[in-house]
Amino acid sequence: MNRLLPSAGPVFYDNGLYTGVTRLAHHTPAAMDSLVSVWSAYGLGLFAVLMIIAWWRARTAGRPQLPVLAVPAVVVLAFLASDVVKSWVNEQRPCQVLPVAPLDPCPAPGDWSFPSNHAVIAAAAAAALWSVDRLLGWIAAPAALLMAASRVWIGAHYPHDALAGLLVGAVLGALLTNVAKRIAAHDALGRAPRRELRR
Repeated sequence: MNRLLPSAGPVFYDNGLYTGVTRLAHHTPAAMDSLVSVWSAYGLGLFAVLMIIAWWRARTAGRPQLPVLAVPAVVVLAFLASDVVKSWVNEQRPCQVLPVAPLDPCPAPGDWSFPSNHAVIAAAAAAALWSVDRLLGWIAAPAALLMAASRVWIGAHYPHDALAGLLVGAVLGALLTNVAKRIAAHDALGRAPRRELRR
Protein backbone atom coordinates (compact mmCIF):
# COMPACT_ATOMS: atom_id res chain seq x y z
CA MET A 1 0.00 0.00 0.00
CA ASN A 2 1.35 3.42 -0.95
CA ARG A 3 2.07 5.78 1.90
CA LEU A 4 2.07 9.54 2.08
CA LEU A 5 5.38 10.95 3.20
CA PRO A 6 5.37 14.20 5.18
CA SER A 7 8.77 15.40 3.96
CA ALA A 8 8.75 18.17 1.37
CA GLY A 9 11.86 16.73 -0.21
CA PRO A 10 14.35 18.64 -2.37
CA VAL A 11 12.96 21.73 -4.03
CA PHE A 12 13.03 21.26 -7.80
CA TYR A 13 11.39 23.63 -10.24
CA ASP A 14 8.98 20.90 -11.30
CA ASN A 15 7.91 19.60 -7.87
CA GLY A 16 4.52 21.21 -8.32
CA LEU A 17 4.09 19.77 -11.79
CA TYR A 18 5.02 16.31 -10.55
CA THR A 19 2.56 16.39 -7.64
CA GLY A 20 -0.12 17.84 -9.91
CA VAL A 21 0.30 15.05 -12.44
CA THR A 22 0.30 12.29 -9.84
CA ARG A 23 -2.82 13.69 -8.20
CA LEU A 24 -4.52 14.04 -11.59
CA ALA A 25 -3.74 10.37 -12.23
CA HIS A 26 -5.92 9.45 -9.24
CA HIS A 27 -8.87 11.33 -10.75
CA THR A 28 -8.80 9.70 -14.17
CA PRO A 29 -10.65 6.51 -15.11
CA ALA A 30 -9.01 3.39 -13.73
CA ALA A 31 -8.86 1.90 -17.23
CA MET A 32 -6.67 4.75 -18.42
CA ASP A 33 -4.36 4.44 -15.42
CA SER A 34 -4.06 0.70 -16.03
CA LEU A 35 -3.25 1.31 -19.69
CA VAL A 36 -0.54 3.85 -18.80
CA SER A 37 0.93 1.50 -16.18
CA VAL A 38 1.05 -1.39 -18.65
CA TRP A 39 2.66 0.83 -21.29
CA SER A 40 5.20 2.11 -18.76
CA ALA A 41 6.13 -1.42 -17.72
CA TYR A 42 6.13 -3.20 -21.09
CA GLY A 43 6.13 -0.53 -23.79
CA LEU A 44 9.85 -0.81 -24.42
CA GLY A 45 9.06 -4.09 -26.13
CA LEU A 46 7.56 -2.08 -29.00
CA PHE A 47 10.98 -0.65 -29.80
CA ALA A 48 12.45 -4.15 -29.97
CA VAL A 49 9.76 -5.11 -32.48
CA LEU A 50 10.50 -1.97 -34.52
CA MET A 51 14.19 -2.88 -34.58
CA ILE A 52 13.37 -6.29 -36.04
CA ILE A 53 11.12 -4.70 -38.65
CA ALA A 54 13.85 -2.18 -39.51
CA TRP A 55 16.32 -5.01 -40.09
CA TRP A 56 13.84 -6.87 -42.29
CA ARG A 57 13.05 -3.76 -44.33
CA ALA A 58 16.75 -3.00 -44.84
CA ARG A 59 17.46 -6.60 -45.81
CA THR A 60 14.65 -6.85 -48.34
CA ALA A 61 15.47 -3.42 -49.82
CA GLY A 62 19.15 -4.25 -50.17
CA ARG A 63 20.24 -1.37 -47.95
CA PRO A 64 23.35 -1.58 -45.71
CA GLN A 65 22.42 -3.63 -42.66
CA LEU A 66 25.23 -2.59 -40.32
CA PRO A 67 23.53 0.63 -39.14
CA VAL A 68 20.28 -1.27 -38.52
CA LEU A 69 22.03 -4.12 -36.72
CA ALA A 70 23.83 -1.52 -34.61
CA VAL A 71 20.58 -0.08 -33.24
CA PRO A 72 20.31 -2.55 -30.31
CA ALA A 73 23.96 -1.89 -29.40
CA VAL A 74 23.29 1.85 -29.54
CA VAL A 75 20.40 1.43 -27.11
CA VAL A 76 22.51 -0.67 -24.73
CA LEU A 77 25.30 1.93 -24.76
CA ALA A 78 22.79 4.71 -24.07
CA PHE A 79 21.39 2.72 -21.16
CA LEU A 80 24.86 2.17 -19.70
CA ALA A 81 25.62 5.89 -20.00
CA SER A 82 22.35 6.65 -18.23
CA ASP A 83 23.23 4.28 -15.42
CA VAL A 84 26.59 6.01 -14.94
CA VAL A 85 24.84 9.37 -14.65
CA LYS A 86 22.34 7.88 -12.19
CA SER A 87 25.06 6.59 -9.90
CA TRP A 88 26.83 9.94 -10.03
CA VAL A 89 23.79 12.16 -9.36
CA ASN A 90 22.12 9.94 -6.72
CA GLU A 91 18.73 11.64 -6.92
CA GLN A 92 16.07 9.88 -4.84
CA ARG A 93 12.77 9.03 -6.47
CA PRO A 94 10.17 11.76 -5.99
CA CYS A 95 7.74 9.28 -4.45
CA GLN A 96 10.31 8.71 -1.72
CA VAL A 97 10.51 12.36 -0.66
CA LEU A 98 7.28 14.10 -1.70
CA PRO A 99 3.81 13.71 -0.15
CA VAL A 100 2.29 11.72 -3.02
CA ALA A 101 0.71 8.33 -3.56
CA PRO A 102 2.04 7.07 -6.93
CA LEU A 103 0.00 4.74 -9.08
CA ASP A 104 2.73 2.11 -9.11
CA PRO A 105 4.73 0.93 -6.07
CA CYS A 106 7.50 3.38 -5.28
CA PRO A 107 10.99 2.03 -6.05
CA ALA A 108 13.19 1.40 -3.03
CA PRO A 109 15.62 4.05 -1.77
CA GLY A 110 18.84 3.89 -3.75
CA ASP A 111 17.02 3.12 -7.00
CA TRP A 112 18.02 6.50 -8.38
CA SER A 113 15.73 8.72 -10.39
CA PHE A 114 17.82 10.96 -12.67
CA PRO A 115 17.66 10.44 -15.59
CA SER A 116 14.80 8.12 -16.45
CA ASN A 117 16.29 4.93 -17.91
CA HIS A 118 13.01 4.16 -19.67
CA ALA A 119 13.10 7.56 -21.38
CA VAL A 120 16.76 7.14 -22.33
CA ILE A 121 16.17 3.71 -23.87
CA ALA A 122 13.04 4.83 -25.73
CA ALA A 123 14.64 8.03 -27.06
CA ALA A 124 17.85 6.27 -28.10
CA ALA A 125 15.83 3.65 -29.97
CA ALA A 126 13.66 6.33 -31.59
CA ALA A 127 16.64 8.42 -32.69
CA ALA A 128 18.47 5.39 -34.05
CA LEU A 129 15.40 4.14 -35.89
CA TRP A 130 14.74 7.63 -37.27
CA SER A 131 18.26 7.61 -38.67
CA VAL A 132 18.02 4.23 -40.38
CA ASP A 133 14.32 4.03 -41.30
CA ARG A 134 12.33 7.25 -41.33
CA LEU A 135 8.95 5.49 -41.54
CA LEU A 136 9.60 3.51 -38.37
CA GLY A 137 11.09 6.61 -36.81
CA TRP A 138 7.71 8.33 -37.14
CA ILE A 139 6.25 5.52 -35.02
CA ALA A 140 9.10 5.37 -32.50
CA ALA A 141 9.37 9.12 -31.82
CA PRO A 142 5.85 9.64 -30.37
CA ALA A 143 6.14 6.29 -28.60
CA ALA A 144 9.28 7.57 -26.84
CA LEU A 145 7.46 10.72 -25.75
CA LEU A 146 4.61 8.62 -24.40
CA MET A 147 7.06 6.40 -22.53
CA ALA A 148 8.69 9.40 -20.86
CA ALA A 149 5.32 10.91 -19.95
CA SER A 150 4.09 7.60 -18.53
CA ARG A 151 6.99 7.49 -16.09
CA VAL A 152 5.83 10.78 -14.60
CA TRP A 153 2.17 9.78 -14.69
CA ILE A 154 2.73 6.64 -12.61
CA GLY A 155 4.88 8.63 -10.17
CA ALA A 156 8.26 7.02 -10.85
CA HIS A 157 10.07 10.17 -12.01
CA TYR A 158 10.10 13.94 -11.86
CA PRO A 159 9.37 15.63 -15.20
CA HIS A 160 13.02 16.77 -15.40
CA ASP A 161 14.11 13.12 -15.09
CA ALA A 162 11.98 12.21 -18.09
CA LEU A 163 13.10 15.23 -20.14
CA ALA A 164 16.76 14.59 -19.38
CA GLY A 165 16.27 10.95 -20.34
CA LEU A 166 14.77 11.96 -23.68
CA LEU A 167 17.64 14.37 -24.34
CA VAL A 168 20.41 11.94 -23.37
CA GLY A 169 18.85 9.09 -25.31
CA ALA A 170 18.16 11.14 -28.44
CA VAL A 171 21.65 12.64 -28.57
CA LEU A 172 23.45 9.35 -27.95
CA GLY A 173 21.13 7.47 -30.29
CA ALA A 174 21.71 9.91 -33.14
CA LEU A 175 25.49 10.19 -32.62
CA LEU A 176 26.18 6.48 -32.25
CA THR A 177 23.98 5.53 -35.20
CA ASN A 178 25.77 8.12 -37.31
CA VAL A 179 29.06 6.44 -36.38
CA ALA A 180 27.65 3.08 -37.49
CA LYS A 181 26.51 4.60 -40.79
CA ARG A 182 29.96 6.08 -41.40
CA ILE A 183 31.59 2.72 -40.71
CA ALA A 184 29.17 1.04 -43.11
CA ALA A 185 29.91 3.64 -45.81
CA HIS A 186 33.66 3.27 -45.31
CA ASP A 187 33.36 -0.50 -45.50
CA ALA A 188 31.34 -0.22 -48.72
CA LEU A 189 34.04 1.99 -50.27
CA GLY A 190 36.71 -0.47 -49.21
CA ARG A 191 34.90 -3.36 -50.85
CA ALA A 192 34.21 -1.55 -54.13
CA PRO A 193 37.77 -1.82 -55.58
CA ARG A 194 37.91 -5.54 -54.77
CA ARG A 195 34.66 -6.10 -56.65
CA GLU A 196 36.05 -4.18 -59.63
CA LEU A 197 39.23 -6.33 -59.62
CA ARG A 198 37.19 -9.52 -59.73
CA ARG A 199 35.56 -8.36 -62.92
